[in-house]
Amino acid sequence: MAYSHPLAKVKSRLQIRSHLVRQCLAEFLGVFVLMILTQGAVAQAVTSGEGKGNFFTMFLAASLAVTIAIYVSGNVSGAHLNPAFSLAMCLLGRLPWAKLPIYCLVQLLSAFCASGATYALYYDALQNYTGGNLTVMGPKETASIFATYPAPYLSLNNGFLDQVLGTGILIVGILAILDTRNKGVPAGLEPVAVGLLILAIGLSMGANCGFPLNPARDLGPRLFTYVAGWGPEVFSAGNGWWWVPVVAPLVGATLGTATYQLLVALHHSEESEPAQDLEFAQHKASDLEIPASAQCKL
Repeated sequence: MAYSHPLAKVKSRLQIRSHLVRQCLAEFLGVFVLMILTQGAVAQAVTSGEGKGNFFTMFLAASLAVTIAIYVSGNVSGAHLNPAFSLAMCLLGRLPWAKLPIYCLVQLLSAFCASGATYALYYDALQNYTGGNLTVMGPKETASIFATYPAPYLSLNNGFLDQVLGTGILIVGILAILDTRNKGVPAGLEPVAVGLLILAIGLSMGANCGFPLNPARDLGPRLFTYVAGWGPEVFSAGNGWWWVPVVAPLVGATLGTATYQLLVALHHSEESEPAQDLEFAQHKASDLEIPASAQCKL
């Protein structure tokens, strides 16, 4: 499609040349979409006393949010959306290690900002539901709209295992979806398959702590609630639960990556087409290519 003269002029002035900056902007937008759709579904259910939502609608919204977020940013940043997945890509040599802290910071910042947007969107509902008393625990708690908290019966050890296993399954599933030497999925449908994977994990592993599986998705909103009125209890609740969804997913991502490589990927025949990442998959679907030098350039 040809640009009109005014639009072409605006495009030439605003277009960012740096590949890394474009990746960061796309990753920020992808995480923002993921978070506001996920948190919005939880806020709708909580503030209505589950009259306008329940666990299934929350999990369904989260899975659809992941799908949309991957379509939003996959062709530019690879749609990592999660420091655990970024770590997995580094371990596989598909993301330079120098980009890992940058991706993680962008993901964390976006999750924080999206939490602010959710808070603004549901401000009146929160005030009506809580009477202005923002609490972390109790019958009218609302902190779980933003970050995850363990069920009353869940110990830190069991919660850590929950997050390691859940994130490990997530990484194994994504690597299988992207592995063109395995069964694979049609090009362009990878986001749908990942969304279904998220839904399956939520429906089978969501009871203990809401399956965060994502350090940025949990820590960013927790920091927001700390400064927005819920206070320091967001870090002390659940016997100091806050660090579990930050550390355990990274362990799970490492184990999941190693497991898929050792049990599946290393045993493909040499004639098979090599595995891909989400960025490559999206480019393949749209018949676009990025030079290898650009993909590895900081």
